[in-house]
Amino acid sequence: MFEKSAVRWTLGAAGMLAAMTLEAQSDPFAPTSRSGAFVHVSGTRASDTAGKLVPGDIKAQTKRALENLEARLKSAGSSLARAASINVYLKNAADFAAMNEVYRTFWTKEPPARTTVVANGSDPNALVEIAAVAIPNGGERRVIHPEGWLDSANPYSYGILSGDTLFLSGLISRNGKDNQLIAGDMKAQTTTVLENGGAILKAAGMTHADVVQSRIYITDTAAFQDMNAAYRGFFPKDPPVRATVKAGLMGAQYLVEITMVAVKGGRQVITPPNADGTPGTANPNLSGAIRVGDRLWLSGMLGNTPATQDDVPAQTKETLARLQRAAQAAGFDWAHMKEAVVYITDMKNRAAVEKVWRESFPKGFPAGVQVESGLVAPDGLVEIMLSGAK
Repeated sequence: MFEKSAVRWTLGAAGMLAAMTLEAQSDPFAPTSRSGAFVHVSGTRASDTAGKLVPGDIKAQTKRALENLEARLKSAGSSLARAASINVYLKNAADFAAMNEVYRTFWTKEPPARTTVVANGSDPNALVEIAAVAIPNGGERRVIHPEGWLDSANPYSYGILSGDTLFLSGLISRNGKDNQLIAGDMKAQTTTVLENGGAILKAAGMTHADVVQSRIYITDTAAFQDMNAAYRGFFPKDPPVRATVKAGLMGAQYLVEITMVAVKGGRQVITPPNADGTPGTANPNLSGAIRVGDRLWLSGMLGNTPATQDDVPAQTKETLARLQRAAQAAGFDWAHMKEAVVYITDMKNRAAVEKVWRESFPKGFPAGVQVESGLVAPDGLVEIMLSGAK
């Protein structure tokens, strides 16, 4: 059930009015959560106050979903104008242009960074689901745009900087100076994407060494190792935490899209221990956990073992156990978790995953979103990525 007590209320009539219009959804996530200087907003759909999808096409659903997002942000002391990063999950790639038509009316200038992929959300009838990270009112928000680059043809900024944190848009293999495709195989496209990311990072006074989190979307899991081969060259030491899943992109010519978050400051890289307490093994492609100050990012983890084969609840429990060990090794516990992305290979398994999830968070949920995606492990059924703050 939707619980108003989970909403981060703000003082003043505007916040109270916004909260009264919040839509009801049954997902096992808090509508919003506060992580240091940022507000995380769970996936929002075109739901009414009774939790039912409003009728209409992609334009109508996009409009309502963004109105719901706006209400949640206002209730949390922020606004659409303060949004830093948006994740859009479309049911159909063919709806991309129509979604953009409505989306750009909500941000007439300085839109947030954005990633858009094809993926089903929790409601099979929803055409779009939108999650966000925003900056509270009064916080720094600066658009980052590399010198000599054209504006994106679509309504997003390449980067949004707030304090020590940079949110980058999902990047594809395109030339920022003329917006033209740079064709190539998975290795070539991954290289272009990360070179583009380097240009955005440089414009913000950062480098690849400051990246703490990557979310990677590939269209063919057979090319996973080719992506890794190119990716490792940009992160030779202490790579970011990461989740890599299969998803459709906004053009058949694109093979990979990468979204990143970078944070300036001293970091602690944690390799989670094994279940028996022995030291874990570092992965050359990703770090298990990264801590910067009072903030924590955990890699997407799976629970596929010989003992959990084809068992959704067992894999979910093992996934959460691994995440919990990683968090505890960094000095965090479940109560500190603020944002979750749950990737499920088949939404028919949603109820089984949610049952374990609810049992694991008896004192309150983080903000989050559930997405139907293919995993790079052929026997993996669920992957979960978390971030937290004290």
